[in-house]
Amino acid sequence: MTITDRSYRTCTYIAGDWTGDSSAIEELHKWNESDHWGLSFTDIHNLTQSRDSSQNCSIKSSLRTRMNYCKTFVLIVGEQTNTVTSGACFWCNSYIAPTTTKCASCKKGYSIDNRSYIKTECDMAASDYDASKLKIIVLYNAEKVDRNRCPEAVRWKGTHLNMYYKGFDGRYYWNYSAIKQAFEE
Repeated sequence: MTITDRSYRTCTYIAGDWTGDSSAIEELHKWNESDHWGLSFTDIHNLTQSRDSSQNCSIKSSLRTRMNYCKTFVLIVGEQTNTVTSGACFWCNSYIAPTTTKCASCKKGYSIDNRSYIKTECDMAASDYDASKLKIIVLYNAEKVDRNRCPEAVRWKGTHLNMYYKGFDGRYYWNYSAIKQAFEE
């Protein structure tokens, strides 16, 4: 058996903009850790992590390794998810900017990949989804689903849900039941 066999895919991969949507990501973890809520998943990021000092290209490589262990990809979509640039090569110290006579290059000899971590994760998830290796759940940190905020690779794949809704009393509530059902399907 290889790592891509479904029997090895037991974890959940959670992706999102930690600077703008950390409260929604933390809420998922709170539901997972609570005996009351009953949501149950193993977050791959709790099992293996990259160092903050790692090169963007080595982090992206480790993302693929992690994704190979996952049966579910969860993307938290917020206001900035589709425009985040963290992980792009141009942020790396090894990046050599293009000039009028030369293309951009890497001091370490790697190919240039200016996709963000999120877009890289979404591209990998879409590929695995198309190969029937992965379930995709896209959760919008909003009252409504707005696919324009979702990275194109997963915009029309998987299950898309709003993370909260407005009750009859005018207050906002987490959309826990629908989210739990998406995890269980």
